[in-house]
Amino acid sequence: MRFLATPIAGMVVVEAEPHGDARGLFARLYCPAEFRAAGLGAFTPTQVNLSRNGARHTLRGMHYQDPPRAEAKLIRAVRGAAFDVAVDLRPDSPTYRRWHGVELDEHSMRAVFLPEGCAHGFLTLTPDCDLLYHMGRDFEPGFGRGIRFDDPAIGIDWPAPPAVIDPRDAAWPLLEPA
Repeated sequence: MRFLATPIAGMVVVEAEPHGDARGLFARLYCPAEFRAAGLGAFTPTQVNLSRNGARHTLRGMHYQDPPRAEAKLIRAVRGAAFDVAVDLRPDSPTYRRWHGVELDEHSMRAVFLPEGCAHGFLTLTPDCDLLYHMGRDFEPGFGRGIRFDDPAIGIDWPAPPAVIDPRDAAWPLLEPA
């Protein structure tokens, strides 16, 4: 695996290094030792989730969990393609309130690792898009929060307006002025 830094502190693009032959290909997608060696600490998934999205330009986000239940996560498109976004909400981070987006698709096998304290969302770029999440801790109800996907204080440059969005995601609050 290759680990590529992004403009968000702790957010890393994880590229698979597939090995192919006449049968197809094989690629390692997660290895705790390689994550530690890349400086990603003790990320060990405890839960795996699937987000299935039927329509192109479905927007989910921007979600996060409050401490002490903040979640690190590794996200990969296993069907279709999506524009995946993180917003750094850690007040002590050098990249506080900045965003970064990465295109994930089934062919590249690229994934994105998000550290605890980042809001996460995505916009599907194809119909029938599935994203697989490896979560660093089990979900616990009551700690879920969100910020608006179109918050002008963040200014995410989405590749298209959402065609499908849950009313709750459209109604998350704007961030307080910095």
